Amino acid sequence: MHRSVRSGRAGALTYGLSAIFSAVLLLSASAHAAGSSSAGRQVGDHSMGSQIRKHEETVPRKGPNLLNNPSVRGMDVSGHQNKVDWRYWWGEGMRFAYVKATEGTGYTSPDFNHQYDGSYRVGMIRGAYHFALPDRSSGAVQARHFVRNGGGWSADGKTLPGALDIEYNPYGPTCYGKNRGQMTAWIRDFSDTYRELTGRYPTIYTSTRWWNECVDGKFGSTNPLWIARYNDSIGELPHGWGFHTFWQYTSSPLDQNLFNGTYEQLRKLARDN
Repeated sequence: MHRSVRSGRAGALTYGLSAIFSAVLLLSASAHAAGSSSAGRQVGDHSMGSQIRKHEETVPRKGPNLLNNPSVRGMDVSGHQNKVDWRYWWGEGMRFAYVKATEGTGYTSPDFNHQYDGSYRVGMIRGAYHFALPDRSSGAVQARHFVRNGGGWSADGKTLPGALDIEYNPYGPTCYGKNRGQMTAWIRDFSDTYRELTGRYPTIYTSTRWWNECVDGKFGSTNPLWIARYNDSIGELPHGWGFHTFWQYTSSPLDQNLFNGTYEQLRKLARDN
């Protein structure tokens, strides 16, 4: 009787260890396929589009040829990816990357430097992005924080203008307690300050639904548009823009994007102010 109990316990232990081992192998394979790890996640680190995915219907896409026009494939990463297998993603056809640098004024990504440099070393054209928190401080204050912590620009043909990630509030009211005029003023303050510091207007990343609800200004004549929509087509653009420059079309297995143009046009965006 005692031997039977011990045998049953041993069998259960063996089964349990086997299940755990299998789960570890599965997680490891998934991480390798994505070329990433979630070890770098920290409280307050919101990835690009994380709030859009919470508020808007998504239809994840994996195919890169979703535009009739010429396009270039790219990706964006944050601390959620931690160590990125850049050579893997280069082999998958990625030619540009945006890397999260800052959020508000209270967060700087501890993974920024190795992600930014890693994308550059494999040959990608790369840029930095800032997750905006418009109710915490002025646009000018956040633009200066962004530039001081990796968000600058240089005319080397390999550095994209910094991007302002402006989307649903992860901490409270959708529009951060601002009316449309106030939000427009905040974005313009960030944009103008960034240009004064770098010589470039920042790219603006947003969704049509959020922008049309929270903003009434027009930025199409100065700022490239990076539209987030996880579907077969981009659909309606935010008011004030007649065309888009980037499209974030899926977040599976990580955020993937298309540049609306040729590779030479992408290099020109990186090079010219």
